[in-house]
Amino acid sequence: MTRSLFLLAVAASAQNLPDVITQGEKVFSLTCATGYCHGVRGTAAAAPRLAGRGFDQTFINNTVRRGVAGTAMSGFAASLSPPDLIAVIAYVASLNGIANPSLAAGAAPAAPEVALSPDASRGRQLFSDAVRGFARCSTCHEVNGIGISVATPMAQIPASVPELRSLATPQVATANADGETMPALVLSKTSRSVILYDLTMPPPVMRTFEPPSVNLAEGSTWRHATVIGSYNDAELRSILIYLRDVAKP
Repeated sequence: MTRSLFLLAVAASAQNLPDVITQGEKVFSLTCATGYCHGVRGTAAAAPRLAGRGFDQTFINNTVRRGVAGTAMSGFAASLSPPDLIAVIAYVASLNGIANPSLAAGAAPAAPEVALSPDASRGRQLFSDAVRGFARCSTCHEVNGIGISVATPMAQIPASVPELRSLATPQVATANADGETMPALVLSKTSRSVILYDLTMPPPVMRTFEPPSVNLAEGSTWRHATVIGSYNDAELRSILIYLRDVAKP
């Protein structure tokens, strides 16, 4: 962190914290919540939801300042003034429940970027390839803050492309609701509501039903291979290399 940013962080810490957060929200609404990027107050829009994601301070600092390579998320270190940069980082931190974010936003150093091999870098770009629309991995999976966490993280990275294509999905059920039959990923089931992702077609749609109106049966004809059909074997191999690299302890 530069000396000027450090001094601004100290100055920010002396301000009323709500004022810093309010300024950050204004900056966010002008630069991030623009309809084709993130939603207002960190909700999901064309880009993933930011609020309540459990991001830590270092990750927020790095992402806001540097951006995410291979995606539409550009860095703001050069385009925002230092006070606005600190404020927007503090605002995103507050959306993730970080205590005293104005102090943390300016003081936390940026972590060094992890060097990726050419194949892994290619895999990272393919994982969130915007040209594929919803037929990309990041439509349903999140890795290092890229993508949407519809599905739970893989317990183990598949060893090969054929294994990835034939990946079993026992957590996907068949739901019959209001006269519709759909492959469903159930998020919660209580006496008051059943919340699920309808996987009929990408992107998955979150739906809520009253318990009497929905019947769930184990198993489904839905297959993982169907939704990764836009990738060829070489591309999937690069994605697997990327996943193995970022999954290292």
